[in-house]
Amino acid sequence: MGKTVLIVDDSNTMRKIVSRSLRQAGIDFEQILEAGDGQEALDVLAANKVDVVLSDINMPNMTGLEFLKAKAEDDAIKDIPVIMISTETGADIIDEAKSYGAKGAIKKPFTPDLINETLGPLL
Repeated sequence: MGKTVLIVDDSNTMRKIVSRSLRQAGIDFEQILEAGDGQEALDVLAANKVDVVLSDINMPNMTGLEFLKAKAEDDAIKDIPVIMISTETGADIIDEAKSYGAKGAIKKPFTPDLINETLGPLL
């Protein structure tokens, strides 16, 4: 059975770029879901079985860090791995994201190879 990924980014263009990069990396997801912010992501996770989440950090309404905190408090979804994809990948913000459960980070701009290296162990 194929896997499902949720891409969370306030930029529709960036969501499409991430989706294309997943295909270029040879990672074949059966379903690619999208959300425009952390709150939308929580709604998608409540309604769908998702195997991995790729989330931006800076978003309106609910940031990536706020999303991680809320996700960690929900037993039904807390164990779904999250990789942060952001221009902000300084050690302090990534350490904070990891303290809320993020499994890693990919810095924008990224290559399909980097996506594959980061996601491979989680799938």
